[in-house]
Amino acid sequence: MRLPQPLPEALSSVPFTWQEALDAGVSRQRWRHRALGAPSRGIRAPPNGEVGLPKIVRPFTVITPFSAASHATAFVLWAFPGFLPGSHETTIHISRPDTMAIPRRKGVKGHVGQFFDDEITNLNGLLITTRPRTWLDCARRMTINEITVVADHLLRRPRPAFEDRSEPYCTREELEEMLDRHKGTPGIRKARLALEQARVGADSAPETRLRLALERAGLPEPELNHPTELGFGVVREPDLGYREQRVAVEYEGEGHSEPAQIVRDIEREEDYSRAGWHLVRISKRHMGNDARSAVSKVLAAMQERGWTPK
Repeated sequence: MRLPQPLPEALSSVPFTWQEALDAGVSRQRWRHRALGAPSRGIRAPPNGEVGLPKIVRPFTVITPFSAASHATAFVLWAFPGFLPGSHETTIHISRPDTMAIPRRKGVKGHVGQFFDDEITNLNGLLITTRPRTWLDCARRMTINEITVVADHLLRRPRPAFEDRSEPYCTREELEEMLDRHKGTPGIRKARLALEQARVGADSAPETRLRLALERAGLPEPELNHPTELGFGVVREPDLGYREQRVAVEYEGEGHSEPAQIVRDIEREEDYSRAGWHLVRISKRHMGNDARSAVSKVLAAMQERGWTPK
């Protein structure tokens, strides 16, 4: 069998459009070769190309004028926490202004809407809805609590020692402005309620879900990752803290099973104990069934310290 001509290096490992193939000097015969995948009309993909989602999505936005990745696709690309139904599916979501036709092609879920200039950005060469706009677009299909999980993620203060940024992804004012711009859009009522209960300070989705479960159970609103002096030179930041009752709540993810982390966790617990604090340790197994087990543990600790429901 005659082997096909090699593709230009720029197209050898990423999906590309017909116009990009022409510009690179690819012949029509090579374009039609069966070795190339055809994810959609006017798009080809080299075999065995190992590329991430942004490069897979990019040609769909290039071939559809005035479009950008949006909704569930943008949700995944921005690595949002929270549960969005359908975000695990391979369908690519793209949006364009509502003055144009809805995008319709194989493998695509098209959307139209009103877009302001600052609601589309560039992510490594891919046009995509901004984080605030993606948050609003996805609200229609999410629960209020899961919209809150994303809002907490956007508002949280990063830790520069561990992250390559020093500012939050969004301010509360930016999210409020997004809601004010698009009054009447589907899901906006849920998004407003979610923003009301969003807080700065949660470092993870489980922390947000735990906070909301505790508040639904009637417990006071805790401080979130607030520096707490436990002794001379000893400062801890409990995930959720009740300073008056001296109750600290820590959510422990999978990383807490590593030997070095176990040692650090023991030291942390000893610090709290010496300062007269009660440390409540919560894991994934406590979060099922609307976090009832976690709520019971925290409630018992609070009542032991003299707190009573109002």
